[in-house]
Amino acid sequence: MATKEDFYKLLNIDRNASDAEIKKSYRSLAMKFHPDRNADNPQAAEVKFKQIKEAYEVLSDPKKRSAYDQFGHAGIDQSMGGRPGGEGFSDIFGDVFGDIFGGGGNGRQRSNVQRGSDLRYNLELSLEEAVAGTETKIRIPVLVGCGECKGSGAKKGSSPVICTTCHGHGQVRMQQGFFSVQQACPTCRGTGKQIKDPCNACHGQGRVQENKTLSAKIPAGVDTGDRIRLAGEGEAGERGGPSGDLYIEIQVKDHAIFTRDGANLYCELPISFATACLGDAIQVPTLDGEVKLTIPPETQTGKSFRLRGKGVKQVRGGAIGDLLCKVRVETPVQLTKDQKALIEKLRESLSSGGKQHSPQEHTWIDGVKNFFDKLTG
Repeated sequence: MATKEDFYKLLNIDRNASDAEIKKSYRSLAMKFHPDRNADNPQAAEVKFKQIKEAYEVLSDPKKRSAYDQFGHAGIDQSMGGRPGGEGFSDIFGDVFGDIFGGGGNGRQRSNVQRGSDLRYNLELSLEEAVAGTETKIRIPVLVGCGECKGSGAKKGSSPVICTTCHGHGQVRMQQGFFSVQQACPTCRGTGKQIKDPCNACHGQGRVQENKTLSAKIPAGVDTGDRIRLAGEGEAGERGGPSGDLYIEIQVKDHAIFTRDGANLYCELPISFATACLGDAIQVPTLDGEVKLTIPPETQTGKSFRLRGKGVKQVRGGAIGDLLCKVRVETPVQLTKDQKALIEKLRESLSSGGKQHSPQEHTWIDGVKNFFDKLTG
């Protein structure tokens, strides 16, 4: 057996060369000894190229490099398994430039299994359902594995065959001048197999569409924009690949009484003129039922009352929020003649008391007067 040349000399590098230096030298030499650049003697160039390739595979691997540094070629011959001498030139050249063109796999057949697509389902909930949680049925159109052919796409009793174009590799190589470009096989679309006798049910696709009904548990506290993932409930994968996931996107409908902001609920509380003046105990709605709220005398429009713990416990945890009720004093309408007379008497009585009965009104009037006095002064 001929003595092998020293790997470091083959790559024109020092024995303490870094990984980056090894790779840089390898690429430079690979281009130099490409047969297209050595038309006068392509066979010799290919032999040299394989030697460079073997040297790079050893020196770029820390374990193989250590064994080579200690024992020379005897330390790595067994681990190499005779692979460099048996490869075709097109295979090893693919390793050099595969990362440039996306080839990368020595022309070997890539996996024909492909994960199914994820799906999204928009689910509308009432505020009560979102806060308390619920379980609901949803019906979705989805691609599922064909039961007739078990997802293979081939007619029952038959099987896919090796692609006659790429011979099972899933990719084809095209020579474009100096570069060799690797592409997915157009015949089998990169699977390495062809279906000569397609399944009658799925027409060779391996999947069929059907409507699927699922039971979805919605946790308490969800809000608009939240997503719930149902693993494996998306579309079936191609050629027996795993199914995708189903994402349920929550949309909470507007409520007639309450609005929500995070963990808190808000509502507007209309009260009568008499209640605002004299105070009273009134019933206020919450998501848990009615509760009593005491309105103190002389309550003004815009005042908020906080009912602690009557809000929402969010799905991500934390304390239960509060319910904030904002008062709106309602002016009486459709008054009778007698009622108008009574209110007129009340107005006269309040006016005789000066500013003490309506301090905000008089403060505002005084502010306006001072403003115009400054303008005219």
